[in-house]
Amino acid sequence: MQRTWTSTRGLAKGLIVLLAAMLILAGCSGGNKGGNTTDPGTAGTNNSGAGTETPAAESGEKVLTIANPTDIESFDVHNNNNTFSEAVMVNVFDYLLKNDSSQNKQPSLATSWEQVNDTTWRFKLRDDVKFHNGDPFTSADVKFSLERVAKDSGLKQHTYYKDLKEVNIVDEHTVDIVTNNPDPIMLNRLSRMGADILPSKYIEENGMEAFLKAPVGTGPYKYSNWAKDDRIELVKYDDYFGGEPKWDKVVFRMIPEASTRVSELLTGGVDIVSNVPATDIERIDASDKASVEQATIQRVLHVLMRTAEGSVTADPKVREAVELAIDKQAIIDSIAGGAGIPTRTSVTPGNFGADPSLYDQQLYDLDRAKALLKEAGYESGPKITFTAGSNYKEVAEVTAAMLTQAGFEVNLEILEPSKFSETYNAKGFKELFLLGVGNSLFDASNNYNRFLKENGKGETDYDNAEVEELLQSAASNMDPADREKQFQQVQQHIANDRPTIYLYQMKGIYGVSDRIAYAPRLDEMFFAEEITLK
Repeated sequence: MQRTWTSTRGLAKGLIVLLAAMLILAGCSGGNKGGNTTDPGTAGTNNSGAGTETPAAESGEKVLTIANPTDIESFDVHNNNNTFSEAVMVNVFDYLLKNDSSQNKQPSLATSWEQVNDTTWRFKLRDDVKFHNGDPFTSADVKFSLERVAKDSGLKQHTYYKDLKEVNIVDEHTVDIVTNNPDPIMLNRLSRMGADILPSKYIEENGMEAFLKAPVGTGPYKYSNWAKDDRIELVKYDDYFGGEPKWDKVVFRMIPEASTRVSELLTGGVDIVSNVPATDIERIDASDKASVEQATIQRVLHVLMRTAEGSVTADPKVREAVELAIDKQAIIDSIAGGAGIPTRTSVTPGNFGADPSLYDQQLYDLDRAKALLKEAGYESGPKITFTAGSNYKEVAEVTAAMLTQAGFEVNLEILEPSKFSETYNAKGFKELFLLGVGNSLFDASNNYNRFLKENGKGETDYDNAEVEELLQSAASNMDPADREKQFQQVQQHIANDRPTIYLYQMKGIYGVSDRIAYAPRLDEMFFAEEITLK
């Protein structure tokens, strides 16, 4: 879907109010009537309606059904790069250690760990774990998995693990993980996406393609079926080392249209829905079927811009005009129902390296934004393409209207989630695109390493020698106080240079069936073992 907002249409502040009102009416209407998201494989339509499916099957099985707006990328745990993928994978695969709901490190496949020296960590492994195909879990699996993601630059998670030099096998259930340089956040890395442990024997004997068709992990649930852009079905693994799983089956359904997700919740088709629009909160809470749970999450929405020569947004004045044109608080109030905090950084409180001076801040100044465009030589307004996924459609529409008020001529491109993900991975966006970014490392490096020169190529093309030096130094700086200052300096540079404009920290808004007890997590994970029947 493409929509063009042009300054010649005389958009004024009233348009934003009108647009917000239209979105509220659309959110209250229920059903999938918008036609703006056209995903032929999506659930929530006639091929899988609530009338023929219920979370608890007639056989008496305990079935948990969760609705997400987008699908996983694949079952290659080292080649995924979005939170929705990780939220599924954590039920099938395990890390050496895991974060509890308060982000404290807990044993998982490893029973204990110690730092031997600046570049070596030793992990003792469980000796009672079997993969879903019956293969025993050993040190060989840790070596295979971590060295794979560390050495294969084609994998999407490689950038987080590329400094890992080798995994040395001490014995069948002890490993030493060695890095090229000191790593101040090694434990953070090993408890997040990309550090999942794969079955080395199974893959070496059958190949990765065979594994992707029938993936095998050590988690509480094992793979049963994946109908792309429709659903993933997992079944309990009776030999799980953590004890008998709580559910017989866990189903993740992909329903891009928010109103359809909510309708499925209220008609009993699903137990939990994520990304509930603010306009649907009252409808859910007023029902006798479900209620709304809200929680602060790591995710920050931001608008990334190309800075390369030849792009309209290469001009710093144009980028500044973009920021000054956007009334972040108005977006939060009109679209998110007040559930958000404006910010000029994505390192939010509770994450290492946060700069409080940039949090809960905005610089909205429409008159100055208009003046900057004239100073940049644009009397009639620069033309820009602004791309967003359909899950952020409403935010993108209001943002486009605000940019138009400032004098931009905006070509708004709304892509269905799978197409957005494909374009994102190919670095195929034009001047601006809207992205929601979490922080699974709970560290400033997670979000700001994208501004390293090499990582920024084709995305923002950002190149600042001082930022480069600060980020490279922070990667191996074992002095927490000094490292924190380095990241704070980086954030100030980014706030001034504006390769991206941070909008606001989101709150997770979930619809939860009354038959379910569920407490949303800061990291947005769906650990089925933490979700129970009432």
